[in-house]
Order: sequence, then C-alpha cells, then structure tokens
Amino acid sequence: MAATASAAKTATTAPGTRERLVRTASRLMQHGGYENTPVKQLVREAEATLGSLYHFFPGGKQELAVAAVRFGDGEFAEQLRTGLDSDSDPARALEALTVLLADALEASDWRDGCPVTATALETIGRLPELQAACARAFLHWQELVAAKLLAAGIPEPEARELAVTVVAALEGAEMTAQVTRSRTPLLLAGRHLGRLVASYAAPRDAG
Repeated sequence: MAATASAAKTATTAPGTRERLVRTASRLMQHGGYENTPVKQLVREAEATLGSLYHFFPGGKQELAVAAVRFGDGEFAEQLRTGLDSDSDPARALEALTVLLADALEASDWRDGCPVTATALETIGRLPELQAACARAFLHWQELVAAKLLAAGIPEPEARELAVTVVAALEGAEMTAQVTRSRTPLLLAGRHLGRLVASYAAPRDAG
C-alpha cells in the first residue's frame, strides 16, 4: 500500500515533457548559449521527441528558447530574493547575496552562472523575440533589487539607478568568477556594492 502511494506521488510530481524540455533548454543555453544548443541534444537530454517539442512549441527551437529564458529568469530571481531577504539592511543583504551566488557557482564547478547571459549576447540584433525575453529578465531582476532599496528608504530615482548598477555588477562579477574559477570577484563586488548602497541609505545631514 505504502509503495503504491509512493509511486503515485512520484508520478504526480515528476516533471512532464513540456517542463523537461524547458528545464533542459535553460540548462544547455546557460552553459553554451542558443546557437550551441542543438535540437537533437536538447530532445535527447530531455527524454523527449522532436514531435513533442513541436507539439508544445509550434515555433520550434526559438519559441522553446523564449520559454527557457523565462524559466531561467525565475530561477535567478529566486536566488536574488533569498539573498535580499536574508537581512533587513540592503548593504548586508547584497554581501550575503554574493556569497550565495559564489557558493552556487563553485558547487556547479563554475558552469552555472547567469542563466541568460550567453543567450543574450548572441541574440543582439538577430533574434528579437529572444533578445526581448532576455531584456525582460534583466528588468525583472532590477525591479527586485529596487524594491529592496526602496524599502530601506532610498528615494525612488536613486534606488532604480542603483538597481541597474547592482545587477550589472553582479553579471560582470559572475562572468569573471567563472573565467577565473574564483569566488573573489563576486565577494569583492558584494563588499563594494554594499558600501555604495550604504552611502545612499545612510541618514543625510539636514544642511
């Protein structure tokens, strides 16, 4: 009886074909970008078929890639939320976030950086729908950071400008950490971003 219930639970919670395709595409694109993600490899690793890919994504690889970018956006947003929610002070939260990102990157043997960077760079001017999906991901992350800064009392124009700076710095630090196989770029970025944010969050002289 227990074994039957366990099997039923596994069947219920196991990802379906569409989800496997999206997750697999997200992972492969994270590592190699859009062009270096062959459809045959994608289908094979997702344990799917070409027919199922075109069933769920009539637009083919590009439509699947847009869904994969959205999935990667959500995954990275969850990491951001976890780090930003770790401390009420945004400066300390940013430092904690970069530790979290460094831990995850090192655990992946320096492979799992930003889920959309590789795809974003190669789609500029060529694949507008995919480029737009990447742009929306960056804007989403900026909004999450801006919300944290606004909650700390930083005025909206400055909070939104700082959020752009924070996300850009994190992206660059992650890429540098991957290339050098070192946590240092991320940890330094967190330290200096924290100082920058603290300078805006600190009480200002009345004069």
